[in-house]
Amino acid sequence: MFASASKPVFTLCAFFLLLSVQVVQAANSFAGSSLYYAAGISEDDRTTLLKGMQSAGLKVLRVWIGGQSTSQKGTKINPFHDLEPNTPCNGDTSCYDDTVLKRLDDFMVAANSYGVKLLITMHSYNALGSHDAYGKWYGIGDFYSDSEAQSIFDARLKHILNHVHTSLNKPWKELSDYIFGFEAENEAMIGDGQAFIQKHQQWQCDRARTIKGQLGDNSGILVMTGGESWLSESVQPGFLSCDALDVISIHAYGTGDLTTSALEPYVSKAQAAGKKLILEEWGACYFDTSNNNCPTGHALDSNTRKNNIKKWAAQIDAAGLPWLYWQVLPNADPHSGYDYEIGLVNDPSWSALQQAAKAASQATAAFDFSAYLLH
Repeated sequence: MFASASKPVFTLCAFFLLLSVQVVQAANSFAGSSLYYAAGISEDDRTTLLKGMQSAGLKVLRVWIGGQSTSQKGTKINPFHDLEPNTPCNGDTSCYDDTVLKRLDDFMVAANSYGVKLLITMHSYNALGSHDAYGKWYGIGDFYSDSEAQSIFDARLKHILNHVHTSLNKPWKELSDYIFGFEAENEAMIGDGQAFIQKHQQWQCDRARTIKGQLGDNSGILVMTGGESWLSESVQPGFLSCDALDVISIHAYGTGDLTTSALEPYVSKAQAAGKKLILEEWGACYFDTSNNNCPTGHALDSNTRKNNIKKWAAQIDAAGLPWLYWQVLPNADPHSGYDYEIGLVNDPSWSALQQAAKAASQATAAFDFSAYLLH
């Protein structure tokens, strides 16, 4: 009788032990932010930004490789050229202006000391559409469809990946303690429309293979897509089936795209494909325009905006997605243009974002990014 009575007790104990192990193994989510012009900010502003991120538990900062000559979002800029200031360099080392890379060398070391890794965006459609070297040479259509353009752009990607850090004396492709991921371009092809994106999905995969070919399969650095202009554009079948892509990046600003029910089907698609998914850009507009659509309108009531931030972040968390907010500024937000930003100086919305980011770090994730974060 003792033996038969003890058997179910042992089974029950084993069940709860297994359950506890599964709970421990479940990955937590995380939050981060973007600052596309990070390479141009002063050391004081950099410290303000990174201290603020640390206080909120923001783990990743997305930065762009591009040139800036004027102040951005109220932040004073130390000007710097684009990596290819005049013409596509096609691997000619004397042609590249590495100032932006050297600035980010310093930035990533400082970020590491605050528990933050950088997500490197290696080009942006914004630059292409503003007639940078590639925009002048190929235009916004041929850039994605012309084989020569792709080959020359791949040379840019390789140059960045093989840039030797000025103080660590290693190429960026080996700096997994400092770099979270690489993506070839921010919002590639958005200016050409959804049909064009669907037709040219292979562009993303080919660029990812270029990046992965330099990184290797076990680099500890993720290869990502860079997102599109809204949810349905951001997740394409060709991205999900691409062997070189680790992470599909979603950009979403419309209120309908920020609901748990809208996000969950894409989470399931990514899981089925063996990919990770991240909501790489979202924000809560400062203005009261419908559907969270900046830039025009009247200023929202402060509490309404705070509630929007916390509500939408919680919905993203509930879908199991980590997220990066667009953007956290190291200064007061001037409330100009497409104003989703939150400033670290006298901004009543900052406390709401801090709360949301801390909540994200306690939320259960649908994807395990823990190996790629600083702890």
